[in-house]
Amino acid sequence: MGQKIGPIFMIIVLLLIALYTALYTVDQTDQAILIQLGKPIGGTISAGLHIKIPFIQKVVIFENRLLDYDALTTEILSADKKNLKVDKYAKWRIVDPLKFYKTVRDIEGALLRLDDIIDSEVRMELGRHMMIDIISKPRANIMDAVRKRSDAWAQNYGVSVIDVRIKRIDLHHKNQAAVYERMRAERERQAKKYRSEGQGEALKIKAIADREKALILAEAHRKAEVIRGQADAEATRIYAEAFEQDPEFFDLMRTLEASCKALDDNAIFVISPEHEFLRFMKKSGANLGPD
Repeated sequence: MGQKIGPIFMIIVLLLIALYTALYTVDQTDQAILIQLGKPIGGTISAGLHIKIPFIQKVVIFENRLLDYDALTTEILSADKKNLKVDKYAKWRIVDPLKFYKTVRDIEGALLRLDDIIDSEVRMELGRHMMIDIISKPRANIMDAVRKRSDAWAQNYGVSVIDVRIKRIDLHHKNQAAVYERMRAERERQAKKYRSEGQGEALKIKAIADREKALILAEAHRKAEVIRGQADAEATRIYAEAFEQDPEFFDLMRTLEASCKALDDNAIFVISPEHEFLRFMKKSGANLGPD
């Protein structure tokens, strides 16, 4: 009996080891493929508990999350032959683990491929644009074109490029002065434009104010003339009514007023006794000299 227990125990142990090595799990953040005798078989294995043939098949795990590509700073020529120091990065993920394993094997191999692809695409795209446009204008369209072409190449390696961005662009020291001068000239041009637009608006506002002033003054003058005319008419009416009450008195008043205006302290007049000025004196019996 004791001789039979030993082999049975060994068989049980071997079965347990085989079962342990046959079962494996894939995490939610991972994806996997099976390798049988050095060759990949089947498709992508998703998260969960799985079984494989012990000692014949092995599991290769790949990341299913976004991965970073952070390249070294490289010098790139713009369309106007200016040197730019460009620091770029990208986000990518493994979309076809089987193709990924066959072409690049691992993350390090994929990064080497991505470095060639993204660097060449960035060089080509930035080489189509002037330096001032690359520096001062939004680069969304430029980087979107780089991402699309990089993704098309990366698909050959089971990789998808999700995003490509430029972290920083530095100018060569020989180009910095020229760029700053050009930027200053551009800002001055915009400032002159704003000033001229402001002066134009000021002249327009002044012209409107002057026109309104002229209209107000003209209306005030018209109303003043109307009021003056009405006042003169009223005065004439009052004078006429007063004149009708005592015509002789008002005749005397007008004569005296005319005399006051015509004479001063040093004035000497030689007039006939029949002159209009002497008419009321003659009526009062004053002696005006011989007839």
